[in-house]
Amino acid sequence: MHSFKDLVTGFNELFAQRHFPEIPSTLYEPCEYFLTIGGKRIRPVLCLMGNELFNDIQPDAYQVARAVELFHNFTLVHDDMMDDASLRRGMETVHVKYDHNTALLSGDVMMIRAYEYLAAIGPAHIHKILELFNRTAREVCEGQQLDMDFEKREEVMLNDYIHMITLKTSVLLAASLSMGAIIGGAGEGNCNHLYEFGKNLGIAFQIQDDYLDAFGDPDKFGKEVGGDIKQNKKTFLLLHALEVANDAQRSQLKQLMAENPADKIEQVLAIYRSCGVDAWANTLKEQYLNTAMKHLEDIAVVSARKQPLKELADYLIQREV
Repeated sequence: MHSFKDLVTGFNELFAQRHFPEIPSTLYEPCEYFLTIGGKRIRPVLCLMGNELFNDIQPDAYQVARAVELFHNFTLVHDDMMDDASLRRGMETVHVKYDHNTALLSGDVMMIRAYEYLAAIGPAHIHKILELFNRTAREVCEGQQLDMDFEKREEVMLNDYIHMITLKTSVLLAASLSMGAIIGGAGEGNCNHLYEFGKNLGIAFQIQDDYLDAFGDPDKFGKEVGGDIKQNKKTFLLLHALEVANDAQRSQLKQLMAENPADKIEQVLAIYRSCGVDAWANTLKEQYLNTAMKHLEDIAVVSARKQPLKELADYLIQREV
């Protein structure tokens, strides 16, 4: 069994190869540029881990892993355009470095390249893999649209937000694991438990991300805290605060969001703490994490094979950065 770290190292070496032709360079250079920005490679490595939970890693798992990472990068190129983001991991985004039309086409061709990798899978699993990949790709787009819809809505219920996060973030983590498991020869029941493990872990991860943005140590978190508050993002924390706050606190929160005073972050955090939002978020995170770990426990393989996934869950959820 390989550790997550070892699999990331191996996948990075594999993924560093060129994925696109040389010509036209105006289309393909932006793609290669964006892929060099890097990332944690969590999703493709989850595919490899899902395979190795049941079997030695098969060549087809690497095809799916490449496809998953290219799909993820396609979403990032387009997300950056929608968010009008100028930087990603300290590097210029594609639409800023080149232009919007180039970024649009570059994202599109990344998605097409992903399907070319999927097309190389052997006949035994290709139907199931394509069915899950296509459903997931559609759900990720639905999640992105809901996220944009919520920005325009004054009231968003917590359950609606969890549904959006599940689609936008969690289903790709879940599907990556499950597609690896399919290639590893897992049965339907085990694949479903692994999918639910990934889905619930993804939600717990997002709750923690929202929490760290507000309450994290900036030296450990690696960025200034309060970015979500500054942008009036509808996070787990804000939605719960609006739900449980008294009338005066709710009125103050809405006023802070409308007026954006210089000390907005400090004032919002004070309301969060007085409403117990910090403790609530940690409790909710633990609930989703416990659900995830229960599904991992229910997978019918020897416990030792699950250890890398347990370590990954611990790394993702207990992290301080």
